[in-house]
Amino acid sequence: MSRRAPFAGVVVAAVAAALGLGLAATHAAGQGAKAAGDAKAGQKIFQSQCALCHAAAGGVGPSLQGVVGRKAASTAFPNYSDALKRSGLVWTPDKLDAYLADPQALVPGTLMQVQVESAASRAEVIAYLETLRAPAPAASPTPGAGAAAEVAGGGDWREDAPGKRHRISAADLPPPGATKVGVAPPRIVQAPHILHVPAGLQIAPFAEDLAHPRLMRTAPNGDVFVAESAAGRIRVLRPAADGSKAAATSTYAEGLKGVFGIAFYPPQDPKWVYAAETNRVVRFPYVAGDLKARGEAQVIVPELAPTSGGHVTRDIAFSLDGQRMLVSVGSGSNVAEGMDKKPLAEAEAYDGAHGLGAAWGSEERRADVLAFTPEGGPGQVYAAGIRNCVGLVVHPRSGDAWCSVNERDLLGDNLVPDYVTRVKPGAFYGWPWWYIGDHEDPRRAGERPDLKGKVTAPDVLLQSHSAPIQMTFYGGRMFPAWRGSALVALHGSWNRTARTGYKLIRVPVNAAGAPEGDYEDLVTGWVVDERSVWGRPAGVTELKDGSILISDDGAGIVWRLSKK
Repeated sequence: MSRRAPFAGVVVAAVAAALGLGLAATHAAGQGAKAAGDAKAGQKIFQSQCALCHAAAGGVGPSLQGVVGRKAASTAFPNYSDALKRSGLVWTPDKLDAYLADPQALVPGTLMQVQVESAASRAEVIAYLETLRAPAPAASPTPGAGAAAEVAGGGDWREDAPGKRHRISAADLPPPGATKVGVAPPRIVQAPHILHVPAGLQIAPFAEDLAHPRLMRTAPNGDVFVAESAAGRIRVLRPAADGSKAAATSTYAEGLKGVFGIAFYPPQDPKWVYAAETNRVVRFPYVAGDLKARGEAQVIVPELAPTSGGHVTRDIAFSLDGQRMLVSVGSGSNVAEGMDKKPLAEAEAYDGAHGLGAAWGSEERRADVLAFTPEGGPGQVYAAGIRNCVGLVVHPRSGDAWCSVNERDLLGDNLVPDYVTRVKPGAFYGWPWWYIGDHEDPRRAGERPDLKGKVTAPDVLLQSHSAPIQMTFYGGRMFPAWRGSALVALHGSWNRTARTGYKLIRVPVNAAGAPEGDYEDLVTGWVVDERSVWGRPAGVTELKDGSILISDDGAGIVWRLSKK
């Protein structure tokens, strides 16, 4: 397919009209010879070129839903179909072939800008469309509403849409190796900024041209501190009076290796800005409104853990009473491949000294949440067996620590689920020997049978390989149905055959601070096709007006979600 005009907005292909007006029936009747193509080849063309604006199985996809509303889109874009009916067109394959060849010539004023120049490609697309049926009307979801759908880790980005609910049960997990192990690193491409949000909401850039923006935290005065991790820099974004844009930006501190976590201490009237680098925690003196650090960094924790391997992000959170500083440290590996096997008696003795399920060797003090005083000592394991707690936050009412966790790889497309969970002091979450309760990892089989029955199961399972990054608890007034919920940015898979993640989700939490077990899509649309994406959500925070910011480290943009 070639583009006759820049792809600078939503395009409308003939699929919606064709399905709505019974293309399958006319083709079955043999009207025209243009549809004798290969349906499988047509499906590939459709999925790679058309699915951005149309559902993967035809009809109207999320891009159109975001423009006309899901209720209208669910009836195959009725306004457009009505216009075609009034024009007197009968959508035979011949007509569809002419439309795909030159949309404007056949239907002047159509929004579709895509032209299929190859007759063979047009025949293949038409043959694929023949296999489809018009989608059934769907109810219009609203923020905070909608029944949860039970899934066993299946599905992919084509099925995501604002308002869709997911619930994954540990009882439904497939055995290791039951599904293939996919490898699909995302290719970042330039593409239209088309994001799909719940009805009545809008999303627009708040700040652009940032260098790999990741975690964000909002200071009590309303300034937004952003970790530009790859650049080793913390940037401050000051919102304009109406909150719609960053009116001022400033480099707060730089020369910070792999900086990620940011926290203010004390939380209500902060005198310090804490920052977590890959292997240490530092802080800067702070006065509300500072756009630049007041002097050199003070080293609070000089060494967190061994630094070999991967998982370099570290997050920070303070307990509600201000007496404890928690720091998340991910594992250096997938399943502790470089960690020697200890005799069971030695392993149990090590547990007694370091905490249940704590790892040793190159993984010592890793795959843990560590606890320190705000002054940096003494450090101890707060909770263990958490492969990579990327986002760490303390619940504003219950005081519970929460983690958004990237679980292990290479057991299948639908193993092992990532998760969001409360983190209990002294708890063990399984890594590397067990996962999601008493599921033993076959790669570490038989090493720690003593830990069976002692693994704390996480609260909310996410689709495997979604890669949750930052999370925050929403407390604003702009979206009252979401108050108290955890908002989580899913960075997206690289190790799954069918791409997943690449969205902002909401984890409902009850008044007592306990999660309800499911999660809901809020913002989707960063995926272009199975090979390409144009952005990757990483951070999430809330502005003082209640709008929500989402950092996109693929496109270098911070987005603002608000009411229209």
